Amino acid sequence: MKLILLRHAKTESNLQKKYLGLTDEPLCAEGKAQALFNGVFPDVELVYSSPLVRCVQTATLKFPNARIILVPELREMDFGIFEGRSADEMENDLRYRAWVDGNCYGQCPGGEGRIEFSSRICSAFVQIITENIARMKPYTIIVGHGGTIMSILERYGRPNLDYFARNPSHNGGYQCEVNTYPTGNFKDLTDIAQITSIKIPQKQDGVH
Repeated sequence: MKLILLRHAKTESNLQKKYLGLTDEPLCAEGKAQALFNGVFPDVELVYSSPLVRCVQTATLKFPNARIILVPELREMDFGIFEGRSADEMENDLRYRAWVDGNCYGQCPGGEGRIEFSSRICSAFVQIITENIARMKPYTIIVGHGGTIMSILERYGRPNLDYFARNPSHNGGYQCEVNTYPTGNFKDLTDIAQITSIKIPQKQDGVH
């Protein structure tokens, strides 16, 4: 089974390079144009998405006829007191410096830490993939956030790479091959290719 992991298009905070986690900010005008730039896929029937509006808008623009299943656990990290601020604005903030110097593993003050964040993402991901393997779906499409995709690929991508090694651009992402054990259970992800153009069959057979 193929897996497509797509990051949402840009918002105003993204343009300003501010941390954007749980703030439910829509796409900006540039983001809406960006979402349409590399194709619209009217034959796709099913997409899984973070419930945050920037992901839902991206999914709706790119896959206009799809049924969009919202998965709350796929939402972006809660950045706590760092939310809505840029790295430049926080360069002298000791709490921010400590978090960054710790490779962003620690808990954001008032928010999440990377370990708990990745765990909730990956739990939801495995449930989605396991269900679609059982239903013999030809591929799965997930629209999420940078952190969503990096969490999935850090834990399940082969070869193993650091969390930040596969940081997708906005409206970009990765296409992967889903591998299973002989029993049919989910194993890992290989043949991880950066998305430059999305290639999807004309008909998503068996998906309702």
